[in-house]
Amino acid sequence: MENKMVHIINHPLVQHKLTILRDKNTGSKQFRELVSEIALLMCYESTRDLPLMDVQIETPIATATTKVLAGKKMAIVPILRAGLGMVDGMVNLIPSVRIGHIGMYRDPETHKPVDYYCKLPSDLGERDVYVLDPMLATGGSAVDAIARIKEFHPKRIKFMCIIAAPEGLKTLTEAHPDVEVYCAGLDDHLNEHCYIVPGLGDAGDRIFGTK
Repeated sequence: MENKMVHIINHPLVQHKLTILRDKNTGSKQFRELVSEIALLMCYESTRDLPLMDVQIETPIATATTKVLAGKKMAIVPILRAGLGMVDGMVNLIPSVRIGHIGMYRDPETHKPVDYYCKLPSDLGERDVYVLDPMLATGGSAVDAIARIKEFHPKRIKFMCIIAAPEGLKTLTEAHPDVEVYCAGLDDHLNEHCYIVPGLGDAGDRIFGTK
């Protein structure tokens, strides 16, 4: 049964850029640019339901009743470090957004997330929160990050990733059925090292040029 809380963004521009992102020959500079561009396009899709209100303005020709965002407060929270690659694309579209950070890494032995940093806007309870992480693999980091954010009682949480594995998507939607998920590609499976197949490798390493 289709989960209405999960949105796979199949826009041609997103899919084209995702193909180049996956290519092992794509260098760090272009990889960073593509992650940012995909994040911007995903931001456009994930904000379709923002409420609007009428305002009156004066154009050079006449008085007009037009639309603006209805006082909506938003925050983005990248999961460090790979989530940082999606921040600029989001900010380019929503310049006034507040930015928090959650630091997690995956233990190489247990593959479980380890929380090492959390700094969030003080008024998170008044905001819609967009959690960013390019890869949803096991789902552990996303589940834990969202649980931490829920302690601050935000109005709503959405999770944005570029690629998801079915295992991670299942884990996330079962743990947080109230969170909408947006991703550009749903891949086949996780391998024995908990990497997404076919995936694109380690997003953090490719963004920052590390190994």
